Amino acid sequence: MEPFSSLHTLLLSLFPSIGTIFVIFICVKWILFYSKNRKNTPPSPPKLPIIGNFHQLGLSPNRNLQILSQKYGPVMLFHLGSVPTLIVSSAEAAQEIMKTHDLSFCTRPSLTMPNILLYGCKGVLFSPHGEYWRQMKSVMVHKLLSNTRVKSYQKVRESEIDHMIRVLGESCGTTIDMGSIFVTLTNNIICRVALGRKFDGSKQIDLVKTLIYMLTVFDVGSYIPWLSWVDQVIGTKGRAEKIAKEFDEFLEAVIKEHLNKKRSEDAESEEAGEDFVDILLDLQEDKTNDFTLHRVSLKALILEAFVAGTDTIYSSLEWSMSELIRNPRVMKKLQQEVTEIAQGRSAISEDDLEKMPYLKAVLKESLRLHPPAPLLAPRESVQDVKLMGYDIAAGTQVIVNAWAIGRDHSIWEEANEFQPERFLDNSINYQSLQFGWLPFGAGRRSCPGMQFSVPVLELALANIIYKFDIGLPSGIKNEDLDMSEAFGILMHRKSSLLVRVTPRF
Repeated sequence: MEPFSSLHTLLLSLFPSIGTIFVIFICVKWILFYSKNRKNTPPSPPKLPIIGNFHQLGLSPNRNLQILSQKYGPVMLFHLGSVPTLIVSSAEAAQEIMKTHDLSFCTRPSLTMPNILLYGCKGVLFSPHGEYWRQMKSVMVHKLLSNTRVKSYQKVRESEIDHMIRVLGESCGTTIDMGSIFVTLTNNIICRVALGRKFDGSKQIDLVKTLIYMLTVFDVGSYIPWLSWVDQVIGTKGRAEKIAKEFDEFLEAVIKEHLNKKRSEDAESEEAGEDFVDILLDLQEDKTNDFTLHRVSLKALILEAFVAGTDTIYSSLEWSMSELIRNPRVMKKLQQEVTEIAQGRSAISEDDLEKMPYLKAVLKESLRLHPPAPLLAPRESVQDVKLMGYDIAAGTQVIVNAWAIGRDHSIWEEANEFQPERFLDNSINYQSLQFGWLPFGAGRRSCPGMQFSVPVLELALANIIYKFDIGLPSGIKNEDLDMSEAFGILMHRKSSLLVRVTPRF
């Protein structure tokens, strides 16, 4: 028994050491495993059950997110319902998303409202990244909005702006709603370019406004899937389907008109050249293409031209005019430039625009302070990626706060002041990759309509300033002009811009 007793004693004496070694081994393995799998996620504000951080967006998400970024940093992880959402508020982070890791953040999240309203996202704006999106973007960029094509619509732009100037001239001495003037202008241009002729302006404008409003409506199912039935009960889905049906009926009528009837040979049609519907129908019939342009894709592209074109142009014109009214020094300097270039002619032409650096600077400065889309259309990460030192999981929604970046004091001196001169001595332009200035986004998902919009904005602004002195109704000082924003997918003035115009000559 002695050998057994000795062995037993030895084992008992060794047991504490073996136990300690075993515990240490388990701890080391756990630490190594945890360190390997632990993610360095961006800082997050406290969230509520079910809704996450939705309550922190408020009525002015661009402003509220800017304030939160000052506390939590330029890269924050929000939770919108059950959807992890990266909020980006710095040029450096925006550059990583839209340039360094552009391919990792190149797709769009699937959202209920765009799917219902925009033909299942068969256009360019909300279509997920892939071969179909590449084909549609190629059609948009090379067939509809190429430099040659945009230039071909010069007479349309000039004739509609000339018509607007005549309307303003007839309204001298009265109070004018400039927002309505700009809406009519852009609607007429878009209709002629996209559809070949002008339509009933009020009906078109109401359809576009309602559709854009519905795109901003919160649909529960996209962010809290198990509550998707709420959208049906409160009627959100039904309203979206109704407006989508109305727009579809309108577009079907337009397409049938193009198919069943030769284009009229009147002067307006000859000026307009081929419209978007003509181009797309020809493309549809072209058997040499390596892809098929289906009817639904054709309609989706036309619809996006209305949504992205009409509202962005008119709101940008309204903000630019508002800033000029509030800053008489800038207004006077711009009037001097356009007057010198015009040399007594009746109007400013598009050929004059390249000789007007201050006009271009005024527009760029207005777009810095009032980007058409204050929060760029959401992206979604297609794979796990390291961003600014943080681990971002695949499937994370990404929102870039272009409004906050445009007012970042680390980039822009006196960032909240309207100072066009800041754009006179730098190389920032609409084609450059400048991530501190994002009026049209950047990277693969940048806005393809930039080339179309800028000539309209510059030509309209130049001619108004050349022909008229613009002021506020009597009793209102320029510096007291209300500049409050009405937030939406596109940012408008909260109140109408009411002015009085006086002929300069």
